Amino acid sequence: MAVFAFSVAPMTAGESVADQVAEAVRIVRESGLPNRTTSMFTEIEGSWDEVMPVIQRATDSVARGGHRVSLVIKADIRPGAPAGQIDSKIARVEERLADEQSETGHS
Repeated sequence: MAVFAFSVAPMTAGESVADQVAEAVRIVRESGLPNRTTSMFTEIEGSWDEVMPVIQRATDSVARGGHRVSLVIKADIRPGAPAGQIDSKIARVEERLADEQSETGHS
């Protein structure tokens, strides 16, 4: 199992890239794989063979306008890890922070 974070955007589309990015995010969401989008990256969870074709389709959709495309990919690949890492990784950090707050008496 792996969690991939990627950012794809046209490099020559002017100041706003929202339309092209929205189309790429739509492709990710329609994949059915666990995902989330933040202001800078879209995260998607699955096997290499499941995720890479989705990232490719998202990238191809941005390139359709004849744009030069910027693509950044980061991956946390954990063979044998159970599904759900996209959420459990964040939950573990939040637990640590909550523990620290309770130990120091801060709310």
